[in-house]
Amino acid sequence: MKLQAKVVFITDADHHTGTALIRRMAEEGANFILNSESGGLEIQECLLYCKSLGSKIKVVHLNLCNTSEVCTMLSEAEQPIGTIDIMIHNRRQILQASVEHCSESSFLNIMDTHAKAAFVCTQAVGKQMSTSNSGKIIYINSIHSEKPTGSSFAYSVSQGAIKMLAREAALELGRFNINVNTIELGPIQGDNEYFKSDFSPLYDFYSSKVPNTVLGNDEDLANCVLYLSSDEARHVNGADIRLDGGFVLHYMDHRMRKP
Repeated sequence: MKLQAKVVFITDADHHTGTALIRRMAEEGANFILNSESGGLEIQECLLYCKSLGSKIKVVHLNLCNTSEVCTMLSEAEQPIGTIDIMIHNRRQILQASVEHCSESSFLNIMDTHAKAAFVCTQAVGKQMSTSNSGKIIYINSIHSEKPTGSSFAYSVSQGAIKMLAREAALELGRFNINVNTIELGPIQGDNEYFKSDFSPLYDFYSSKVPNTVLGNDEDLANCVLYLSSDEARHVNGADIRLDGGFVLHYMDHRMRKP
């Protein structure tokens, strides 16, 4: 098994990407610290499946922007679960708002949810990993760290911030054999609703803008995360892996494979 007895910290276990990651990594022998806003209620079936495979699990409900809370959790989890080997930051909150009309409070909320939480967790977990002289940090980012959404500018800004955080962390934490990478996730089913826009046609016929017209899914993401979490990716550090099927490359509407 690729992750036998490795401890994985997932920052949003309730999100559908989180449950896919948990299942895939449990099958490879991982143990878990899972941040869940529902306290585990929304992922009961997933937890039972993982426990049936022998995974040790600690469910927490943290304010990920609070350094004291995160550090206390790391300390309390050491004895029952262990120190963290792999951190996956997969939070995803999308607010439809333009640069012209977004309120300051809404902007700060999105930045806290994504960028500030990523920083706080990276700093806290990075210190623990540095002591162990090993670790993997993976940010589930978005193609919108580079490509504007036309509908959710604060989300794009937060993803750009995480992208640069990852590069800075890869340099500094890389000295302690910690690999820091991002996965720039492209469109999956339902993103046309999340990024609905009267301004941009980016998500009109969005599946047709993937060259083979096939959207990615949570399992594609889980497989990519598994690779970056494994020893097979020991020399991958500071990388941005674009997982979008070629969506970002699209620019020729007249050649789209429309249904």
